[in-house]
Amino acid sequence: MARTTWLFQTDSYLREFHARVMRSETLGVVLDQTAFYPGGGGQPADRGWLHAQDRHWQVLELRKAGEDILHSLSGDPPEVGVEVQGELDWPRRMALMRTHTALHILCGVIWRDYQAHVTGGNMEPLRARMDFEFERMQQELAREIEEKVNREVAAARPVQVRILPREEAFAIPDLIRTRINLLPAGIQEVRVVEIVGLDLQADGGTHVSSTAEVGRIRVVDYKSKGKINKRLEIALDEAS
Repeated sequence: MARTTWLFQTDSYLREFHARVMRSETLGVVLDQTAFYPGGGGQPADRGWLHAQDRHWQVLELRKAGEDILHSLSGDPPEVGVEVQGELDWPRRMALMRTHTALHILCGVIWRDYQAHVTGGNMEPLRARMDFEFERMQQELAREIEEKVNREVAAARPVQVRILPREEAFAIPDLIRTRINLLPAGIQEVRVVEIVGLDLQADGGTHVSSTAEVGRIRVVDYKSKGKINKRLEIALDEAS
């Protein structure tokens, strides 16, 4: 049986795409290919629209269904076989791409300089939080980290995406930066995101192609979430 091709895995900058409806039901439609990211790893799902001639639907929600992605729509969904054009809410997607890459910069700096594992994280457009295994977090350290991550933004490091066989991916040292490996045991291919010279992680989300596109990263708050669990909250400006 045909499965949805996940276009966002290889091209995060795809704003529009053409697709065919493979399955249509009350809850929404499954397309033969999609650029809509369904959410995961702390990154929210995309939003946008589907168009078919004079018919238009807002994409309200996205949900993984195995290798398929269910697009929940406003109004009665299009029928099986209908050709549609997908359109992403691009300002929102771009904000999430910048934010996600900012978290990888943060994670890369903290792993390189402090060897602290990630214990959790979440994001929304232009704001995010990440928890690390620090025993102490204070203003001086937070400012030091902020300065270091912005050096990496200024360095304009390339961000590269590859899909590797499981065995090859897991031969990479420190590929998993979380305390617990969240990758399913049966997965045969691993998507890795590399900030060249700084960070290399297994990751399924969308990213900008250079750290320069992130713009200035501000550490806006820090707090203790446990004895060895400290949270850093970051924010980005509207325009990078």
